[in-house]
Amino acid sequence: MPAYLVARLEVHDIEGFAAYARAVEPIVKAHGGRYVIRGGPMEIKEGTSQPRIVVVEFPTMEAAKAFYEGDDYAPVLQMRLDASKGDLVLVEGVPG
Repeated sequence: MPAYLVARLEVHDIEGFAAYARAVEPIVKAHGGRYVIRGGPMEIKEGTSQPRIVVVEFPTMEAAKAFYEGDDYAPVLQMRLDASKGDLVLVEGVPG
């Protein structure tokens, strides 16, 4: 069953976040992940915040956890934490 990393971020360091985005992509792919949403244009229907939304699909919850908790992601995670703040969850999808 697929699992998703869902992040709602407020970026306060554009250059730092761009460096994070370049560094994280090969790590996501190495863990079987693929971007479903990666901060594209949005239309706000309720509320006033303009977060950056990211959704990454992984083949399983185990793969999503291995990505997030992996030694290869730890230094890159710090880059994201330094450049943004927000919420991030891993959530199990529904059977296809």
